[in-house]
Amino acid sequence: MSSGYRWVVLAVGTFAQASFAAVNIGLPALAPALRSHYSLSLTQIGVVLGAVSAGMMLTLLPWGIVADRIGERVVIVAGLTGAAVALAALGWSGSFLSLVGLLAVAGVFGASVNAASGRAVMSWFGRAERGLALGIRQTAIPLGGTVAAASLPWVARADGLRTAFLALAVGCLAAAAAGGLWMRDPPIPPAHDHALETGPLRDPRMWLLSGGSSLLLVAQISNVFFLVLFLHQHRGVSATTAAAVLAVTQLLGAVARVASGRWSDRTERRIVPLRQLAAALGLTTALVAVLADAPLPVLVPVLVAAGTLGLSWNGLSFTAAAEAAGGARSGTAIGLQQTVLGLVVAAVPVAFAAIVGATSWRVGLALAAACPLLGWLALAPLAERALQEGDRAAHDERAQVEAEEHGVSPAIEPAHPESMTGL
Repeated sequence: MSSGYRWVVLAVGTFAQASFAAVNIGLPALAPALRSHYSLSLTQIGVVLGAVSAGMMLTLLPWGIVADRIGERVVIVAGLTGAAVALAALGWSGSFLSLVGLLAVAGVFGASVNAASGRAVMSWFGRAERGLALGIRQTAIPLGGTVAAASLPWVARADGLRTAFLALAVGCLAAAAAGGLWMRDPPIPPAHDHALETGPLRDPRMWLLSGGSSLLLVAQISNVFFLVLFLHQHRGVSATTAAAVLAVTQLLGAVARVASGRWSDRTERRIVPLRQLAAALGLTTALVAVLADAPLPVLVPVLVAAGTLGLSWNGLSFTAAAEAAGGARSGTAIGLQQTVLGLVVAAVPVAFAAIVGATSWRVGLALAAACPLLGWLALAPLAERALQEGDRAAHDERAQVEAEEHGVSPAIEPAHPESMTGL
């Protein structure tokens, strides 16, 4: 296999992530239909929107550990197949409890793609390309959400919720098949895999990275998960039009993830751009709160900007976690990070919906805006050198091995201390 095969691995990993993101991120586009079909309150809708993430939270770390031990291929195939079965069964669910339960089961299995696809990309790409590669891989989440937001309301309106759930199941099965056919282990084992001497689960910096990132996620949830309901319920926009706004936001978020990944590669930093995006996200979300009752031509562009920023930062946090642990333990590190984020995704929709129901959309959005600003503060102590110099050695060694295989003498670039002051 040539080194160009890494792009095939990236494509398969992106497809796998997108197939399940269509469920978790695209589900809000069905919120009006779900609320009408099951006669749900706003708080119950919050529970439904958090059910997939609640299931994922239970298995993100175990799937990561399994991926480290047996590889990504089996994990992706088994996980997405199980998720597809649960999604197909949703078409015959007749109550709120069965809806929530089956969505949670889908999350239990679908969580497999987070660590497995990220670990595969981490293993195949060197540091100089990794931010871009993982940024592309992370675009799967808003891209999957874009496709779902644009199509699911139409499918549900034309053929019912059962067909919409079956469409999501087919997507997961197709991605499972692609993973089984084309996902392979890297030809060169990752070097210097013990970048964190204490291990991902015992290193306080991993917990700080995960906790700080989770604060950014609060604003992302308020700006993306509840965008359709906010425009439809609070501003009287049709469900189809509101879903189109969500689709545009998801598409722009995908572009932003690639751009932020490339930005981090060029600066050789992860946390510095992550903190800058956190500050911008907090400010734009606060502006959405201020403009909650403003004319739609004024509100919608700000809402789209806040949603785009809310989707832009995930790849940087993901990359930092994977690089910190090294190749052999990147699945565990990603699983840990995603578990912490999963706790937030499971809890915040319920809490946000309850706050909005008890007060107003403006109050809920204002509280959400404060969280990424707190994340900006929480991430400040992380230093690039402590988390990254081991990974730089891994990248340099891998580049040397690849070059020797091709019969050339590589020129390994020296570390640049001046660019390692912040992740």
